Amino acid sequence: MILKKQLIEKELISVLKTVSDPEIPVLTILDMGVVREAREVNGIVKVNITPTYSGCPAMDVIEDDIIKAFDDVGKKATVELILSPAWTTDWITLEGRKALEDYGVAPPLNPTADKEVLLEEKRMVTCPNCKSTKTVVVSQFGSTACKALFKCEDCKEPFDYFKCL
Repeated sequence: MILKKQLIEKELISVLKTVSDPEIPVLTILDMGVVREAREVNGIVKVNITPTYSGCPAMDVIEDDIIKAFDDVGKKATVELILSPAWTTDWITLEGRKALEDYGVAPPLNPTADKEVLLEEKRMVTCPNCKSTKTVVVSQFGSTACKALFKCEDCKEPFDYFKCL
């Protein structure tokens, strides 16, 4: 459910694809859906980004990385934080969800299933390692605030689940 369409000039996409999420380096900021707008005005690239959640510590790093990526190709860039509409895990692209799973992080479910998994301990999160759904919540908080820690009862491996936001 994307509330606001991304407005990204085509010629800027290749540079933005080089900027990774610092907490999940297999995802680009485009995969995460945090880039809301990117356009060049009077020789300056203006990029609007939305944080994954208020106070996300990665946003300063992402801003610096965007400015550096454009500097590396000889362009000046500015970055503005846009808080509304709030980012949602629905904005993660299909490619991003696949990259999460390949990296060993279970991608987010829908909000209703997310609550059932985290609060009622229903078994709907698929282990990214062996694809079993015999998984249990170990902790509602994982390696970052936006993830929960799970364990697979089949392969016995722990893994992060990206919570719905």
